[in-house]
Amino acid sequence: MATIKITQTGSPIRRTPDQRKTLIGLGLNKMHKTVELNDTPEVRGMIRKVQHMVTVAE
Repeated sequence: MATIKITQTGSPIRRTPDQRKTLIGLGLNKMHKTVELNDTPEVRGMIRKVQHMVTVAE
């Protein structure tokens, strides 16, 4: 299965609680942290919800 690298580039300060929880669900909790996850529709949906705070490398 393909994987994608997700890096947090934006701060969750002054964001809605569901966006904060989405970042935690992706495994991100600090600025410039990078995680590698499987490329699934669920992960893509979470990325879409916080796309203004992350960058994605395939």
